[in-house]
Amino acid sequence: MKYRFTCLTPVLAGDGRKLSPIDYMVWKDHVNVLDQKRIFRLLAKGPRLDNYLSQLKKAEKLDFASWGGFAQNFAGRRIPFEHPSCAQHWERARTENLHIPTFASGPGGPYLPATALKGALRTAWFFHRIGKSPFSHLASELSADRPRRLGASAEDRVLGSGGSDPLRLVQISDSETVAPSQFKVYLLRVASLKARGKDGFIFGWKQSPSGTADAAKPEEGAPTFAEMAAPGTVFEGRWSERSYLTRPEVREVLRWKEEPSRTAFFEAANQYSQAVLESHARFAELTGLSALRHGIQRLLARLEEVRQNASGCLLPVGWGGGFLARVGWLETDDPSFRQLLAQTKLYGRGPAPGFPFPKTRRIVFLEGKPACLPGWGLLEVAD
Repeated sequence: MKYRFTCLTPVLAGDGRKLSPIDYMVWKDHVNVLDQKRIFRLLAKGPRLDNYLSQLKKAEKLDFASWGGFAQNFAGRRIPFEHPSCAQHWERARTENLHIPTFASGPGGPYLPATALKGALRTAWFFHRIGKSPFSHLASELSADRPRRLGASAEDRVLGSGGSDPLRLVQISDSETVAPSQFKVYLLRVASLKARGKDGFIFGWKQSPSGTADAAKPEEGAPTFAEMAAPGTVFEGRWSERSYLTRPEVREVLRWKEEPSRTAFFEAANQYSQAVLESHARFAELTGLSALRHGIQRLLARLEEVRQNASGCLLPVGWGGGFLARVGWLETDDPSFRQLLAQTKLYGRGPAPGFPFPKTRRIVFLEGKPACLPGWGLLEVAD
């Protein structure tokens, strides 16, 4: 069997690597990734190597006036910006915002890691199986002297540990490599809600290192640039299932209360995706970002079509999905959940009562305007 993952919005499934501002130059609306080994071999033949190494050591980004020829002649890769306006925003950005996360790539080229898909399916199955009971366990563990591995303990209670994990049924390979031409460098910014009065909200664009720009001035918000697969990009790989795990006697030994299957996993993923998208839709309503709202409605319509045809599932994968794409509990207004967040101290004293949580979303800009959410795609399996 083979799976097919089609990007519906820009997707980044990275491997932790980033391009620093001295690894590339921007020229002709492209990010030109320098082939540094080739440049070193060239400069070693003459007196310019020490000067180049000195500039690499001191500079925040390479001076195009002095070294622009390298961008023209010694680029290992040339990644286009999504829109020419991205280059203008890049020129005005602070240096700390110019580190570009890159898509996972191997010797054969860029590919979609299997962990991106398996992790998203696991989160969706956790969402499907979770009840309110884990909160009492987690609260007691947090109050202990040395709380540790809280997420893992919650997963073990809900999904089972080791050999009893239902996701054992599915084996997914990394995808086959795709053409580098499928990737672009996109501009993203973080939209953030702020309270106005007792019951009102306004939004702005997060700045670096702190502060929030006015909603009408997104260009003053801190930009993020990322190499992402363009919508319509297709990743394909191997999909297999351990059918022996569905035998009644095996299920009894593993204590599975319901039979795991591809159909069950996909339905759980669609339920999870609907809940996530509805939360994003409420955020879009609060912010008044019409293009974002329309983009979410298109994803919801596609989700309904997929569910009616029983042809696959929508999933948020990779980088940029934020808090909601990483947790299996989406009722963020639940008082016990908010109390738990306050105990972790990851969010200060926790979300304020009545205030939406999470209060931020990472937004992809298309043609210079806030347009869509990153990381959404359609997963299908062909027998």
